Amino acid sequence: MSGGINILWASVDPCEVPLVVTENVPGPRSVQMHGRASEIMKGYSGQVKLFPVVFDQGHGCTLTDVDGNTYLDFSSGIYVATLGHCHPKVTAAVQEAAGRLMNCHDFTTPVKLELMEKMRQILPGDLSGIQLYDSGTTAVEAGLRVCRAATGKFEMLSCFGDFHGKSGHAVSLARMKKAVNGAGRTQGFYMMPRPNPYRPWFKKPDGSIDTDTYLDFYDEFLLEATTGQVAAIVLEPIQGWAGSIFPPDDFFPKLRRWCDERGILLFADEVLTGMGRTGSFLAMEHWDTLPDVVTLGKGFGNGFPVTAMIVREPYAESVEGISASTSYGGNPMACAAALASIKAIEEEGLLENAKRLEEYFTVRLAKMKEAHPIVGDVRCKGCLMGVELVKDRATKEPFDAAGTMVYRKAFAKGLAWIPAGHILRMSPPIVMDVDVAARCMDIIDEALGETEDELGW
Repeated sequence: MSGGINILWASVDPCEVPLVVTENVPGPRSVQMHGRASEIMKGYSGQVKLFPVVFDQGHGCTLTDVDGNTYLDFSSGIYVATLGHCHPKVTAAVQEAAGRLMNCHDFTTPVKLELMEKMRQILPGDLSGIQLYDSGTTAVEAGLRVCRAATGKFEMLSCFGDFHGKSGHAVSLARMKKAVNGAGRTQGFYMMPRPNPYRPWFKKPDGSIDTDTYLDFYDEFLLEATTGQVAAIVLEPIQGWAGSIFPPDDFFPKLRRWCDERGILLFADEVLTGMGRTGSFLAMEHWDTLPDVVTLGKGFGNGFPVTAMIVREPYAESVEGISASTSYGGNPMACAAALASIKAIEEEGLLENAKRLEEYFTVRLAKMKEAHPIVGDVRCKGCLMGVELVKDRATKEPFDAAGTMVYRKAFAKGLAWIPAGHILRMSPPIVMDVDVAARCMDIIDEALGETEDELGW
């Protein structure tokens, strides 16, 4: 049961934060330290390449860099620190576990048992077969193996714009801009369009989205593109990498029926959306849809590397046949972090706070769209948002240059967040209060206005 909203530990004065104390940001120490590091470390994300700041510490909704600049965190790291940085309950739980027992392979420990039983309480339906891992990709790979074991079929369907990880089969579930190690998509993996209300492939004469036409296309795709051996369709409930894209409300209930009628499992990859990000433990709960397989990660341990692959009761025994255990998955520190995160969500009323923030963000985003002609679309569920920038609202031509400018300008003003080309992605910690949220939105508003002025809009 959730308690009253209690987020005082994470509170900050929006009149004092963000605080930029150097003449330029990134500051001189960040520039020097990142320069040294980049001589050794390769493969930085686009986020770091656009703004190579060096962070030193974090607390609640703030991050402080090595130059003493303090930023408001509007990304939760990268959808990870859902409960804010260094949540005292999570920190204490990890410290206690690290001083007691760090690893004993996949043997049962008291904290693992408590976590398993707590997860069974909070998960909907008969999602009760659980295995723990240390990365989202590993959990997704395990989920694919379970789908094949449970159905005896081998082909997989996924959707344009989804992202599911960076190893062999997980990579094959998403867009591949180039061959990986000289090879293309894994045989038997296929991608299809999914409903995007702002940019629909299929729509009705009045311009509204037509979910049924997508499902009709899926039937045709099964017949023409596959060998009829599809084990599962794998989807993000809300697309993160693609730009916080939300499906129409009838999509998942209809997809659930479509899967059931064809003997195909429904696999919801909730690594990004799960554990309270959208105002419920699972995003799929918003559409009253129970998937057959679920993966959790990112906010599951509030930054500690712990993920989960979960299956419904009818398929639970299939996990036994896929060599499911790992060296690090389910270690006592990981279990302690995940358990403490779940308890904090319940005890501090954080699902309710995410919903309260959604109410504020929804109104504020609508005003932002009204005020800025380069804003084509805005969307929000809980603490997951997207703002799509376009050169023309009629043609919806993406405005990548504006996206980069707004991102950098806001970051320089003290807002740490996520770039995605022409789409601005936002995922603040669910412990944020409305006054701080308003300050974050003020910064974005300012950055949008300055960008429009510079571009002559």
